Amino acid sequence: MVDLRRMGVERLARLRVEMRAQDVDGAVLMHGPHVTYATGHVPEAVDASHANHRRAVAIVSAADGPARLHAHDPVNEVAVAGAETGAPLWLELDDGAAAVGEAIAEVLGDVTGHRVAVDGVTGAMARAGVLDGAELVDASRVLGPARVVKTNDELTCIDQAQRYTERAMVAARTACVPGTTRAEVAGAFLAALREGDASEEGSAGADYRNGIDPIFQPMPLRRDGGSRTSTGHVAFPTGVDNPVFTEGDLVWVDAGVGWHGYMSDFGCTWVPGRAPTAAEQSLCDRWMAVLEASLAVVGPGATLGDVGRAARSVEQDETPWLPQFYLAHGSGLESAEMPMIGTDLGQAFDEGFELAAGMVLVFEPVIWVDGVGGYRAEEVVAVTDDGWRRLGAGDHYEPFRS
Repeated sequence: MVDLRRMGVERLARLRVEMRAQDVDGAVLMHGPHVTYATGHVPEAVDASHANHRRAVAIVSAADGPARLHAHDPVNEVAVAGAETGAPLWLELDDGAAAVGEAIAEVLGDVTGHRVAVDGVTGAMARAGVLDGAELVDASRVLGPARVVKTNDELTCIDQAQRYTERAMVAARTACVPGTTRAEVAGAFLAALREGDASEEGSAGADYRNGIDPIFQPMPLRRDGGSRTSTGHVAFPTGVDNPVFTEGDLVWVDAGVGWHGYMSDFGCTWVPGRAPTAAEQSLCDRWMAVLEASLAVVGPGATLGDVGRAARSVEQDETPWLPQFYLAHGSGLESAEMPMIGTDLGQAFDEGFELAAGMVLVFEPVIWVDGVGGYRAEEVVAVTDDGWRRLGAGDHYEPFRS
């Protein structure tokens, strides 16, 4: 069970530990996941123009006391998490800038000469000089270390979001047959999410939100058979066109659903209309070998470099993940966050980053053979004191016939 108030108290405490360690006196946060972390408020899932116009803002002092939230949409979850609320603020409007400055002063006092973490400053705020005199600090340098290790309640949220997504994917898998379109399969998935919402006991179901446009992408069998990235590999994803699936397509699947803001990440490869060939099954088997080798070294004190080397030891001829992505990424209030393994941050970064209990890794290796195609799936795990544990039910990796 998730205790929202405990989760809010523990998150705010972690945030303040980082603020004090970096001599940051206050924070003014507008990035949705940052607002959620500080206050418990999950902003509306709406288009970007609407979201920017009606931005929520969290104001946090390094001193004790509740965080302050100013939001336009319902904030019932905030009281549970222990934050206090103020009137909605219009951060994008010149007419609203004075009220923004007053709200900051109420929580932080005079910011002149103080270090304030920010993740954005609107034009109206800059023109009004709302934060003039303060030393501004990149909020991601404060929130990143706080967010990377999850509390038990945060891990439970990710686990529940993952299980909910896996259940809804059963309907999408059934719909993914020759002759159907991507939109029809996506519709089956989204309908299953909504039906699951209605069947949830109490109000818990209402807290699930679709986080990304679900991806059901037929892949070319060769790298030169479709769109490619600047790295020369197959592009994924390639937008929201509406292909009709045919028998034998390799369909790469990806979806994410949030619960109390925490994201799931579901990935698999489906073969509509028939069983996988021996060559296609081999791709899956090799993918499983890469996953198992990677997980064998996951635990506190292991570096991202250790995990990457384990994966490469299985597939020595070619790096077993898409070069424009990663072997694994973190997950939490965003579907992809730190830690990330095998990115263009470089080997030195991977060698210098140690895993710790409470971190989350989403493994998504890719095995590719030109002429056969590729296999991709995702496994979500939490690092524990003595290794790792799965989040979600898992076991959805076989390239089963749809």
